[in-house]
Amino acid sequence: MTEQAIERESMEFDVVIVGGGPTGMSAAIRLMQLAGEKEQEVTVCVVEKGSEIGAHILSGAVVDPIALSELIPDWKDQGAPMGVPVTNNLHWVLTETGQRNLPHFIMPPMLTNDGCYTLSLGNFTRWLGEQAEALGVEVYPGFAAAEVLFNEDGSVKGIATGDMGRSRDGEPGPNFEPGVELHAKYTFFAEGCRGSLSKQLIDSFSLSDDSQPQTYGIGIKELWDVGPKQHKEGTVIHTQGWPLGDVVGGGFIYHQENNQIAIGFVSTLDYENPYLSPYDEMQRFKTHPAIKPMLEGGRRVAYGARAINEGGLQSVPKLAFPGGCLIGCSAGFVNVPRIKGTHTAMKTGMLAAEQAFAALGEGRANDELVGYEPAFRASWVYKELHRVRNARPALTKFGVKLGTLYAGFDMWMNNLGLGFLLPWTLGHHHDHEQLKPAASMPKIEYPKPDGEITFDKLTNVSFSATNHEEDQPIHLRLKDDSVPVNTNLALYDGPENRFCPAGVYEYVDDEDGENGAKRLQINAQNCVHCKTCDIKDPTQNINWVVPEGGGGPNYPNM
Repeated sequence: MTEQAIERESMEFDVVIVGGGPTGMSAAIRLMQLAGEKEQEVTVCVVEKGSEIGAHILSGAVVDPIALSELIPDWKDQGAPMGVPVTNNLHWVLTETGQRNLPHFIMPPMLTNDGCYTLSLGNFTRWLGEQAEALGVEVYPGFAAAEVLFNEDGSVKGIATGDMGRSRDGEPGPNFEPGVELHAKYTFFAEGCRGSLSKQLIDSFSLSDDSQPQTYGIGIKELWDVGPKQHKEGTVIHTQGWPLGDVVGGGFIYHQENNQIAIGFVSTLDYENPYLSPYDEMQRFKTHPAIKPMLEGGRRVAYGARAINEGGLQSVPKLAFPGGCLIGCSAGFVNVPRIKGTHTAMKTGMLAAEQAFAALGEGRANDELVGYEPAFRASWVYKELHRVRNARPALTKFGVKLGTLYAGFDMWMNNLGLGFLLPWTLGHHHDHEQLKPAASMPKIEYPKPDGEITFDKLTNVSFSATNHEEDQPIHLRLKDDSVPVNTNLALYDGPENRFCPAGVYEYVDDEDGENGAKRLQINAQNCVHCKTCDIKDPTQNINWVVPEGGGGPNYPNM
């Protein structure tokens, strides 16, 4: 079979949504609600690369229900799985051996978790998927959007799903099935943080020319079943300080329903020391004397990791382009100091849906949804992000201690209505440019895992239920095969095997090279789709693309 002989079937929709997370589902639901209200027929399709809706969803999570209440006002009566209300909110500053609780009254009111819920975002997303299907949305899990399709005038025509059954060398195998083209009047990209197609579109349409660079963190999470004595349902704890020191980041411990604790750690990806390992910082975090007792006698039941947008308002690119738009974390609407992004992401999906529905009603297609950006700027999402825009960059600009003080002062001024006295907006830099040569940085020695509280990477990856077909093209593409050894290993001592939380990258002896020569081995089957390599690789030589649909983690309750 030759490439020329391969033909793809096509399907036509009014709106195609790439990504079946909370953002994509909220957009789909809003479109169908409007269609029902106006008695106007609209066809909507959602494609999701995970094996099922929710399979790739990972978050802490503490969710503000403001957007859900706008989308589905009777969500409680509809049985939305919102977990448990937050009843106790704590913020700890950790030293190596102690912890100090910051009094709640000194925290800016906008950081409160009153009225919020701690839950499994994956289960919530599955519920949203059910609501969307009940309204007539066509939902296709297990199909990865691998290519953006364009019309002759340059506008987005839709997407093509990835081929299935190609062998490692890219040739069609015995079970080969070509991808399907999904054409749409408007295509929404809701791929989440660092989406592979969204990244292409940002470049193709120069969407980020007038915004600051996006900056990121990596969140690493475990789910534990613990005894009733260790469990305090509704308690939410956030930490800063140890073990990261001068690196921005912190931990979270959420006491959720059914005697489960969601525990995790976020490290920003603008760190300088190539010896730092976000995964091992998470493991070390769990050994703190204030935290370890919560887990002792318990059982880890799930593991996962994902990148997080941290740039805030000034890093949001232009949102619309001919034929489509970016919604949710594809653009980056996380409120970093609140440690929340689900509510803002959902709302942007709803705003885009309203603009697309209006355009369809006017008979328009494949043009730019020019009303989307003004609608965003008039919304509570913009107002919320504007009030906290300087909190994250202050930590980098002034250091963790002084930056925390500045961020708190800035947010208090905004809360008191005096934000106009601080009119400036601080900037960001590219995370991949921040690593310093290994020779100039101290090595970090991490303790060996004990197998009870702390675990090695590969053991933990097995608790993510990650699976990829072995004989498929590697979805972690190197632009230049020589760069890992000649630059990353030589200058940075091979940071890939430390910034990856899944053991995908390792330097091994090159049997075909000279004595002592190394080569980079990519264990793509371990990939949990966190995208950290695409972000932090100092040479930007790694390009993360979608594997076959259905591959990757299968998070049951994350």
